[in-house]
Amino acid sequence: MATLKDVITYICRSYPYADDLSKARLTKLIYLADWKMCISYGTQLTPTRWYFNHYGPYVPDVEQLARNDEAFFVDQTYNMFGSPKEVIRLSHPNAPYNLSPEERGVIDFTINNTQQLNWDDFIKLVYSTYPIITNNRYQNLDLPQIAAIYRQSAPTNS
Repeated sequence: MATLKDVITYICRSYPYADDLSKARLTKLIYLADWKMCISYGTQLTPTRWYFNHYGPYVPDVEQLARNDEAFFVDQTYNMFGSPKEVIRLSHPNAPYNLSPEERGVIDFTINNTQQLNWDDFIKLVYSTYPIITNNRYQNLDLPQIAAIYRQSAPTNS
């Protein structure tokens, strides 16, 4: 299992639109990568304990790490409508990370399938994931367990 720091570092280094890595987008990218890892390998990418709040899958861990680890900083900037937003950035552009080829592959898959989505379409994707459509708000999401149920109910190519 990868550390949250390594995953954030890899995403910050790999995501083609660094100005889009707001706290919310980065957090939800990690959720999507955790979900993909559960579907593909039966375990999460990170040790994150996901919670389904009123804004979808959420944890404060990403922002806390970005604010408390010198490898990152939170850049105060503005969105396209002029409202303030906070973007998570690397303090050093070539910061190291330690991820397996499978872990990098899951993150790359997540980035490649979301990088062209505007915010509304990105959120629609997050809200259309099986853990969100099959669970109630205000509860923890056990992604490996949910993925096991998902894999059992998914149609097979027979």
